[in-house]
Amino acid sequence: MLISVQALRALAAWVVVCHHFMQIFFDFHAKGPIGQFFVDKGAVGVDIFFVISGLVIFLSTEDKDVPAGRFIVNRIIRIVPAYWLYTLAMGLLLLVASPLLPHQEISWQNFLLSLFFIPSENPGGYGLYPTLNVGWTLNYEMLFYLLFAMVLVFSQRYRPLIVAAALVVACEVLGRYGVNSRFYRNDIVYEFLLGVGIGVIYRRGWIKQALWLPLAAIALALVTIYHLAPSERFTNWGIPSALIVMACISLEPYLRGNRLLKTLGDCSYSVYLLHVLVLYGGWLAAERFGLNPYAVFAVCIPVIGLGAWLSYEWIEKGLYRRMKGWLDNRRSDGDVMALSRQNY
Repeated sequence: MLISVQALRALAAWVVVCHHFMQIFFDFHAKGPIGQFFVDKGAVGVDIFFVISGLVIFLSTEDKDVPAGRFIVNRIIRIVPAYWLYTLAMGLLLLVASPLLPHQEISWQNFLLSLFFIPSENPGGYGLYPTLNVGWTLNYEMLFYLLFAMVLVFSQRYRPLIVAAALVVACEVLGRYGVNSRFYRNDIVYEFLLGVGIGVIYRRGWIKQALWLPLAAIALALVTIYHLAPSERFTNWGIPSALIVMACISLEPYLRGNRLLKTLGDCSYSVYLLHVLVLYGGWLAAERFGLNPYAVFAVCIPVIGLGAWLSYEWIEKGLYRRMKGWLDNRRSDGDVMALSRQNY
């Protein structure tokens, strides 16, 4: 994995953390320019995530003969265990403390649909959000994984075009006729294709090492994001996010070998899933004891960081390796039995 991309993934995760801090503690009412920045622009971390996801999925399958079934199973065992754990934790928190949490309620229907990445109206009344509300992005991720698995049967040369067409059909055509949820008729989903496109030009060697030009590109992208509202998400935030990702790849030689950045990137998924639970716990403590919100946030940051590292080591990496090893052994045993029957 590119260290530059890992570093950017970590930064995107923590920008989202700050965005939700402003939501949970201040209901998006900022008192200063920094707070207002995270209120208005903190959600851009999701756009960067989506571009990186498209890039990573493309690079991880390029020049490899990956069966569609194996690809989707690997994605499931990589994504689902941690998501289910934190969804369950959020469900328990809501059962205990929902009267105290603003706009947070739970229903069995929404909870069960959340576990299977099916968009549904949150009982809190604020839209199509799962029980663990940050999980809305995973609904898009799983759709992209499913469509990408389907195109693995085609020649590598045509996969980007076919997955692009599949996304249009799934989100625009089927959505227009009511076959799937209106949730998917959101142009943010096409940001995965920006990542795929970056993967194509990266593999062709068109992204060159540089310093000042990438830094200028990052500055331009940030100014663009700052001045544009996310009403047109793909064009206003998605394309600048893609420019940031490409610029970071150009900076790879300056970051290569940095183990801290790699670790921070590794933990970013758990940071994303865990932080809302920690922030709600901090908010309840602040309300109960009259604590300063910023002091509470200062405590939440290391709690989120340590919890995310433990989550990555024990659940994401540890459990993933055990499950993948078990599945690989099952496949090997099945191949041996099939070969034995053929020989017999």
